[in-house]
Amino acid sequence: MVRSKPVIFLGPSISREKARKILDADYRLPAKKGDILQLILKEVDIVGLIDGYFLQDYPPTPIEVYNLVRKRNVKVFGSSSLGALRAVELGKYGMIGIGKIYRLFRDGILESDDEVAVTFTDYTNYKSEALIDIRYNLFLAQKYKIIDNMTRRSILRISKQTYFPYRTYEDILDKCKSKYPEIHSQLESFREYILNNKKSLKERDAVRLLKHIKNIYEP
Repeated sequence: MVRSKPVIFLGPSISREKARKILDADYRLPAKKGDILQLILKEVDIVGLIDGYFLQDYPPTPIEVYNLVRKRNVKVFGSSSLGALRAVELGKYGMIGIGKIYRLFRDGILESDDEVAVTFTDYTNYKSEALIDIRYNLFLAQKYKIIDNMTRRSILRISKQTYFPYRTYEDILDKCKSKYPEIHSQLESFREYILNNKKSLKERDAVRLLKHIKNIYEP
């Protein structure tokens, strides 16, 4: 029996080039309303939901994903972004969540969709930054003693106050400089650090999902 390639809804969390090096799959654009429903009538065994639209279009609804999850012999995985949110909502019905972000939402440590929401200019490049990734980079910067705890908390406070489509490091750090001039030096250290050391928890979780599916699809 020939199995169909896994279907992966992928956007800015990880580039397609990186994803293809991990898993040979049928890569689709970020999921929007109706995309998941269309798979119900198709021959598909494995679906990975990583990215979906938040602002530029309507995202797939929980009931839409539920109908696919309940389809016989279909496994649906979620991580990183909208996929992590839907996996939390539909875990009791069989959707499988992967990664740190999924677990943070599942355990109630994070609650707001705003943590993973971004806008993007095309399907590979970010236009805004996810709050969860800002948290992650602030954590690493403090760990490596680039910034102190007060600076981390100040940047995070401004980040949370910024509506997600406008959440970029440049804008956030400029606002911080205006509001907290006493930490100017630390802010500039973080600005320089982030230029070459920016990490993404969303990407890390996307890699985990792809590797997990690879182990199932290509045992």
